[in-house]
Amino acid sequence: MNKSFQALCARLQAAGVPDARFDAAQLYRFVTGRDPRLDDGPDEAEARRLEELAVRRAAREPLQYLLGEWDFLDFTLKVGPGVLCPRADSEVVCETAAELLQGKQAPVVLDLCAGTGCLGLGVARACPGAQVTCVEKSEAAWPYLVENTAGTGVRTVQADVFCWYRALAPESVDLIISNPPYLTGKEMESLMPETAHEPALALDGGTDGLDFYRLFTQHYAVVLRPGGWLVLEIGCAQADEVLALGSRCGWQHGRCRKDYGGNDRVIVLQKP
Repeated sequence: MNKSFQALCARLQAAGVPDARFDAAQLYRFVTGRDPRLDDGPDEAEARRLEELAVRRAAREPLQYLLGEWDFLDFTLKVGPGVLCPRADSEVVCETAAELLQGKQAPVVLDLCAGTGCLGLGVARACPGAQVTCVEKSEAAWPYLVENTAGTGVRTVQADVFCWYRALAPESVDLIISNPPYLTGKEMESLMPETAHEPALALDGGTDGLDFYRLFTQHYAVVLRPGGWLVLEIGCAQADEVLALGSRCGWQHGRCRKDYGGNDRVIVLQKP
């Protein structure tokens, strides 16, 4: 029996880590390169490194930060402190955008509040002819975005989306995709321990969580071509509010799509 692995599992469980056994296995493989179920235990140097990571994970630092990378769709992203961890729930956002772009030749796509670039890269991989630009403001997230997009053909811009629309040509874009900050002020006060390690800049959507949805529905329609699409990730209780914002601003064919956990996750709006 691998007593070191069992002890690591117990330690993470005692710290309240969700899926503690999975996390322990990931950390063990990361440090040793071996399957803990088939291994007798770490050597001295490996044990020291595992101890360092166990302390950090027990303090509820995200597993993604400890590993330094995380899978999204069919590719792997560099991640770390200062950037939002990519989540499986966001994969359906990419899938929705790719479906809307089917049959379009060289569509122009913007990924706003891009973070790691997971959404923009997902669209670029699903639609090889797409001209994708990822836009991110954060100084801390920027290095991850640059590294993840290197050599992919995806363009990166460091800018504040609250004013960047003024620099864009009218009716020059086919689709805008975004996973914006959408937590409410109240939610920001009661974050899960792992989420509290992630950057507030990527989480805080204002008092009611809708600041970025107001921005996109009110100011980014002008840059979309007629018939262009706005594809937005939302919190699971925000569908009605975001659809109402879109309707008031003249967007058409608004609809919500659920993620694979059955939660409302994607809002789609079309420019007339």
